[in-house]
Amino acid sequence: MKILAVSDVENGLVYSPSSRERFKDARLVISCGDLPLGYLEYIINTLEVPLYFVFGNHTHLAEKGEGERNQIPWGAFNLHRRTVRDETGVLLAGLEGSVIYNYGPHQYSQEDMWLKAFSLVPGFFMNKLRFGRYLDIFVSHAPPWKIHDQDDLPHQGIKAFRWLLKTFQPALHLHGHIHVYDTRTVRDTVFHQTRVLNVYGYKEIDVNLEKSGRNKHP
Repeated sequence: MKILAVSDVENGLVYSPSSRERFKDARLVISCGDLPLGYLEYIINTLEVPLYFVFGNHTHLAEKGEGERNQIPWGAFNLHRRTVRDETGVLLAGLEGSVIYNYGPHQYSQEDMWLKAFSLVPGFFMNKLRFGRYLDIFVSHAPPWKIHDQDDLPHQGIKAFRWLLKTFQPALHLHGHIHVYDTRTVRDTVFHQTRVLNVYGYKEIDVNLEKSGRNKHP
């Protein structure tokens, strides 16, 4: 199964009339935050596949009509503090935002992030009972602590994410937040059983959960 993941910056290859053909094999779209809502709605309308997202640490609003503003992209599903089983059978969960640095939107302390991570646990155990595994894909804006993150406060990773990955072992953790300007930047790391990917811009990901045994349902 192919996934199109996007984050942080608009890309002309995605925001293009040719994207329907270019990404025709994508079964899911996942946004890791900080993208205009109109951009995400364009992807939904063009590719006509489910789009799951979390917010980043910057707020984007879209026109709703008569001066109103819409806070979520039409047709998308907000994964923040939720677990969901997609129609493809993939188990997803997500947490929005970054570490707090200027009291802007969707910014949290490390302690807050621990609480939000713990709030996902009941859903993980329900997944385990129903489907035989906790989680397939974890989606966040910020990276885990000391994986793809940076030393400055705004771009520090989240400590609770390391615990979540180690304990529940999703196949993938997709994040954004860390802008990539150098091709030598490490964006793909294996942590325990999880492949951690920085999807800044966009990234096409081939996922074979059937082969790993994760996507076999009772």
